[in-house]
Amino acid sequence: MTEVVIVGGGQAGSAAAAALRSGGFAGGITLIGEEHVPPYQRPPLSKAYLLGDMELARLFLRPEAWYAEHDIALRLDTRVDAIDREDRVVIAGGKALPYDHLVLALGAVPRRLPGAIGGELAGVHTVRTLRDVDEMEPAIRPGAKALIVGGGYIGLEAAAVCAGKGMEVTLIEAAPRILQRVACPETADYFRDLHQRHGVTIREGVGLDRLIGEGHVTGAVLADGTELDVDLVVAGIGITPATELAEAAGLEIDNGIATDSHGRTSDPAIWAAGDCASFPCKGERIRLESVGNAIDQAEAVAKNILGADAPYEAKPWFWSDQYDVKLQIAGLHKGYDRIVVRGEGEARSHWYYAGDVLVAVDAMNDSRAYMVGKRLIEMGKTPTPEAVADPATELKALLKA
Repeated sequence: MTEVVIVGGGQAGSAAAAALRSGGFAGGITLIGEEHVPPYQRPPLSKAYLLGDMELARLFLRPEAWYAEHDIALRLDTRVDAIDREDRVVIAGGKALPYDHLVLALGAVPRRLPGAIGGELAGVHTVRTLRDVDEMEPAIRPGAKALIVGGGYIGLEAAAVCAGKGMEVTLIEAAPRILQRVACPETADYFRDLHQRHGVTIREGVGLDRLIGEGHVTGAVLADGTELDVDLVVAGIGITPATELAEAAGLEIDNGIATDSHGRTSDPAIWAAGDCASFPCKGERIRLESVGNAIDQAEAVAKNILGADAPYEAKPWFWSDQYDVKLQIAGLHKGYDRIVVRGEGEARSHWYYAGDVLVAVDAMNDSRAYMVGKRLIEMGKTPTPEAVADPATELKALLKA
């Protein structure tokens, strides 16, 4: 019987297992996860779950019983220590598990503040796992002081939750502006204003020098010498692909576990999907950190294990919830040289053009702009900037133009 072992109990791992069964795979499937709970959604951790608006059971992608019902061996709280490529086994929990196909859905790990500047003090947190958020939750209380390090989407979402709970929030970003790596200045301006209206102090172009405390963090010294009293620190300074296991096995690494267009690694019996995997796209190698990519890429890998022999076609989309604003992003903004703004106030959209080509859309509380923009990008169609900016233009008409 053909055996598929999936390492990684996140969105990609769960999607790969489900797609194999729904695609008619009758062999053995083992899904291995390091956490003590079945695969769950990560985005709500820093939003609805941390706010107390979502119960634990609702986080789960599927009830634990679903895996047994579909004859998927779910091994939780289990770490894979090594991959033996020659004998095609993984070593997990002291046991050797054989595979015919191995899927690495290892995800990513958050960057942490260095221990040398106080990053290991109690009260300093990252936001990646259920345990991270459960450990942080008791400290989120009205009147307490929070320092958010990093002005990307994770940092901004954490700031929104803390402010929403009545905390005194300061967010610092070492780069000249928030969202510098992932969004245009217009989108950064929108979210800076949003947070400031909710009482968040945003300091841009200012890094962290060190944290202060005996055992537990009590203060912070910023790079410009400013001293802050703090009760809680959240580090939102990015993630790195989890490649340690693959590196030890001798697989090719290139901004993540390198795969071909079908999801295969440098070992044809091993596949990779999700945040840990890089793949060729439009003449370059990219890695996408998103739920949408984790699902789509894992499903593509499952189909190719079943013999589809089809390349993965990425259709990037992302989202972020902050206060009562839903940001939806379609496409990749790399290489843009012009921004077209449509709408005003809280419902608006920013359209990214690279030369004469529409490459991405940021839509704030404007789902129609997001849906139309996403379809245009996927169809390879580009409306004129003038048509997009004109409030009289019916967006759906752009799809037919």
